[in-house]
Amino acid sequence: MDLSEALDIVRLTDVGLLRSHNEDAIASDASIGFVILADGMGGYNAGEVASEMAVLSITAELKEALGSDSSHYVLPDIDRPVLNKEILKKLMIDAVAYANASIYHASQTYSQCAGMGTTLALGLFINNQLLVGHIGDSRIYRLRNQRLVQITEDHSLLQEQIRAGVITPEQAKYSSHKNLVMRALGTDPEVELELNEFNVEVGDVYLLCSDGLSDLVDGELIQSALNHHMLDLTSAADVLVRLANEHGGNDNISVILAKVNRSYDDKNTWYDNFVGWLK
Repeated sequence: MDLSEALDIVRLTDVGLLRSHNEDAIASDASIGFVILADGMGGYNAGEVASEMAVLSITAELKEALGSDSSHYVLPDIDRPVLNKEILKKLMIDAVAYANASIYHASQTYSQCAGMGTTLALGLFINNQLLVGHIGDSRIYRLRNQRLVQITEDHSLLQEQIRAGVITPEQAKYSSHKNLVMRALGTDPEVELELNEFNVEVGDVYLLCSDGLSDLVDGELIQSALNHHMLDLTSAADVLVRLANEHGGNDNISVILAKVNRSYDDKNTWYDNFVGWLK
């Protein structure tokens, strides 16, 4: 089946109240269950270059590999049971590595792009699971049974201080180091994508967001907004952006919402097309 039958996906980005341009980039493709968000930084207006390069490059790589004609992708000689995870993880890692190399090369080649980079959050829904990759402090949350849980951990100085017990999560809300990331795409020749997998349940809602939302709107308010607008993801996205602007709007605000409407562990999915030629 087309995964758009199992997933509702809505995305929205807003420049906010104080910035002159938007350095966030977002994309999604419900047919293959793919979502991606990047929050650019550095250079003279080059953050938007880095985030757009990341989203365009990774989206193109994955759509090419996961489209209906995927037999051109060379698979290693491994047994089918690991294909649903290990091959797809490798696809994500390779796509991110290629984007990182491209952004880094541009930053080293063009003076106006020097120092640019971007955070990254991406997800791939497959066989009732979600593969999650992230770099930096853009986040992914899961709303399940009306409870919101952050399923990524920021690669930031603030998170390192919390982990080390230097500050508490409550103190972190008022820290002046919120935007100091410890890992970013495109700032170094190589970068490690943190990759995890989660079981998915019907009724789950997944939120990808830039720190323009998470820095200004606390988890309880996000949870309340999502629960109130559960049946209308477009309204939910609008409300989240409005809340961020009402709380200062001092950064670009981007959100992607994906709701799981039905099981997608069926036969005849794109996954079966992807490996069918092996039979």
